Amino acid sequence: MDADVIVIGLGAAGSYASWNLACNGASVLGLEAQSLIHDDGAYAGESRLFRAAYHEGAHYVPLLLASRRAWLELADESLAPIFHPTGVLSIGSPADPRMEQVRRSLAAADIPHTTFTTAELAARYPQHQGLSDEIAVLDELGGALRPESAVTEIQRRATAAGAELRGNSPVLSIEETGDAVRVVTPEGTLTAKQVIVSAGIWTPMLLPTLDRHLTIKPIALTWFAPQNPSDFDPAVFPAFIRDHGAVHIFGVPTLDGSLVKAGYDAKWGDIDAPEHLERRLSAAERAKISRDIHTLIPGLPDGIAKHSVHADIFTADKTPVIGRISDRVTVGTGYSGHGFKFTPAFGDLLADIALGRTPEFDISRLSPHRFAA
Repeated sequence: MDADVIVIGLGAAGSYASWNLACNGASVLGLEAQSLIHDDGAYAGESRLFRAAYHEGAHYVPLLLASRRAWLELADESLAPIFHPTGVLSIGSPADPRMEQVRRSLAAADIPHTTFTTAELAARYPQHQGLSDEIAVLDELGGALRPESAVTEIQRRATAAGAELRGNSPVLSIEETGDAVRVVTPEGTLTAKQVIVSAGIWTPMLLPTLDRHLTIKPIALTWFAPQNPSDFDPAVFPAFIRDHGAVHIFGVPTLDGSLVKAGYDAKWGDIDAPEHLERRLSAAERAKISRDIHTLIPGLPDGIAKHSVHADIFTADKTPVIGRISDRVTVGTGYSGHGFKFTPAFGDLLADIALGRTPEFDISRLSPHRFAA
């Protein structure tokens, strides 16, 4: 055997699982098709929101709180910034079902927060304009994560714990035998007792039985250069999610004293394979994003300073897929654009499953076998 566990895909969750496994005495070989840190991963893009008041459902809150504790521990001992406790402002109509989910999340765990009426929101955070009936909830546990710094630190700790992490090591196929799993690479075949597949948008190629349940979608990230960056300092401008009619935007205050990240949740369609990802938006797409952002946040100019396009893999119900698909293969995929904040919890779950331990949380709704049902 080359390892007790081979982890295929060393993005955020795969790297965290490798660290957990190594800390628990398993011999770990991690394989990443690209360099260990790269800009093609779903985690890339300088910042990601962390929020405990969750639009997607209160049942995620225990996983979020566990992840937050782990993020803070990781940040305390890291040389690079990982977590900025800016808070996250959720803005929307009180009748919007997403705001109801925020309220349920707050109640589920007594999350510290502040609520704002429309008038209070306009007075406290004048950067947000064009308000109609929107209210706001400030999730005081929320903030901004720095993904590249975080994954670098996780990989450093995994290596220090004894995991072997290999970059530029693509996998061609997985072949399960009675007593092992064969992992076929261009350089030869490796064997392990267990395999974790955490390969993001490349997962369907390795696990074709999941292919029809997963869809690759582009995600565009955009940054703006305000004339007055101090108006968007974390001290006065929390990270935010805002739903205004059919427009859904999200953003992060300036973390470098220069650019503000403000994204637009547009529907860019689906792509058939990773190599079909177009890495730039058209001029018309950029114009629409900048116009909508500028209309709602006039302090950000009507022009994008920089942008990037990445991709993530989605399930139809936007619920992740975490669990065994066979006796020796565990999968983590389908994070649907919402996975990074869960990295510690998802990484721990993958490691627990591969080692045959009972996970701390009920993850039955995440099972890959729900598709068969």
